[in-house]
Amino acid sequence: MALFLSTFTKKIDKKGRVSVPAQFRTALNNESFGGIIVYPSFVNICIEACGMSRIESLSDGIDSLDPFSEERDAFATAVLGGSTQLQFDSEGRVTLPPELLADSGVEEEVVFIGKGQTFEIWEPKAFAVYAKKAREEALAKRGSLRLGGKPNA
Repeated sequence: MALFLSTFTKKIDKKGRVSVPAQFRTALNNESFGGIIVYPSFVNICIEACGMSRIESLSDGIDSLDPFSEERDAFATAVLGGSTQLQFDSEGRVTLPPELLADSGVEEEVVFIGKGQTFEIWEPKAFAVYAKKAREEALAKRGSLRLGGKPNA
């Protein structure tokens, strides 16, 4: 499964294309689809993205719910129905859907944020505000983080 790390700022060209960071494309080399999956974040005002294996895992989780439940239907609609597959062009670019750009406030530039198995695409000024808040919260709660989920690892 892909692992996305680091932060990159990229410009959106006049045709609406943006170059996905080379490190992220490399992390996706073993995926069954030559591109990324994007959808509106459920946590932040940004675009969330991942490889096909991650969306397949989410689909498996949704399929494990009662097939006739409102909960399963809501997740399937929001996650799977709200996702878009974006194929890389020959230069490693994708065209982000205009509705996702508008909803996240993105216009001319984006920031790619690696978050492990997913990454986010933010409007740069909004991300700067969020990053400061996230760092403050992480510092305040740093004692709760455990390596590998094990106490004192």
